[in-house]
Amino acid sequence: MPKREALRELQARLAERLQGARSEAPMASWLAVYSGGQGLVFPLRGAGEIFTAVGMLPVSHTRSWFLGVANLRGGLHGVVDLAAFLGLRSFPLDLEALGDQARLLALNPASGSHCALLVDRLAGLRSAAQLSRLPDLPGDRPAFAGGVYTDAHGEVWQEIDLAALARQEQFLSIAA
Repeated sequence: MPKREALRELQARLAERLQGARSEAPMASWLAVYSGGQGLVFPLRGAGEIFTAVGMLPVSHTRSWFLGVANLRGGLHGVVDLAAFLGLRSFPLDLEALGDQARLLALNPASGSHCALLVDRLAGLRSAAQLSRLPDLPGDRPAFAGGVYTDAHGEVWQEIDLAALARQEQFLSIAA
């Protein structure tokens, strides 16, 4: 008899936890960052680890937006100044001017790209409930540019599909 009561109590606790999980706020689905003064959101499935922006070694004869290589957890990653690549920063990067908030965002290893993106600073996680999609504007845009969103404060966020970015020909062509 005590075993049956214990089993019922366990089932009741599990049912209560399941109900609580359903009523909790939805999980975050985007990582929000600032790069070149622009708010960007990346789907979490495309993002990898986040690192402090130090220890980059320059590589000669590469495009201005390719900052060099960095050893991230024992793996060699190419580092791209995302703002410069997107045309949001036209002047030469002064990493010290960005301060200690600059971060390297490694792409998810599943993308097959050993690359990290330099972003000016992190803005946190965002959920679908926190962002409202704006209507698409007519015109050409890169395949990696997803929707444009706004938050409760009126801030605009451009979605960047990191997997599509890693496959884009211009992104892969780092030689100057």
